[in-house]
Parts: sequence; C-alpha cells; structure tokens
Amino acid sequence: MSQEVIEFINAIKEPWQAEISARLREMVHQTIPDVQERIQYKKPHFLKNGKYAAVISTSKDAVSFTIFNPGGIEFPEGPFDGPPERKTIKLRSGQAVDYDQLASLLSQASASL
Repeated sequence: MSQEVIEFINAIKEPWQAEISARLREMVHQTIPDVQERIQYKKPHFLKNGKYAAVISTSKDAVSFTIFNPGGIEFPEGPFDGPPERKTIKLRSGQAVDYDQLASLLSQASASL
C-alpha cells in the first residue's frame, strides 16, 4: 500500500468520490493480491508484474476506473468506452456501482499480466 495513494484519496474533496475511490482501491487489492500501486500522472495506477492493470481518476462530476488489457473479454454494453487496450467506466454521484462486476472484469483482464 502506497502512502501517496492514501494521500491522493484523502485529498479528494467530494465525499462520494473519495468513498468510490477508496472502495475501488480496496477491490483492486482484493482482486490482484500482489498488485503494486503508485501515483503516476497525478492519479493512482495499479500494476501487476510491472504492467498496468487499472487506474483511478477523478474529474468534476465522475470517478473514472480504467481496466487495461481487456482483449477477449465481454464488457457490458454502454458504460464502458475506450480503445482496445483499455476500457473505462465513469461513475457518478448517486449511481449504483457493481464492484463485483468490476472485480470480475479486472480479474479476467489481469490474468495474463
């Protein structure tokens, strides 16, 4: 666990964004037991075997969660977008977050890293 990532989450001004970010971080650690985390490009990056697995970022009205290496995985229609090498979902205030689904997708995507 990186102190920099803890400080990043603690510095998020919107409580709902801080809560989602903390839960996403916890979910990543549960899904990829040996994951390394660091702040890069001013946001938390999660790596498995030195390769990007996921990123959390915040904007004015959303928390974005990006999953790398999604090739061959069936992503749900609609909420995910991005190029073939990564898929991103934007989570907004009041929106239900299916952490189990995100964990499943992350687990599949990171299996070959």
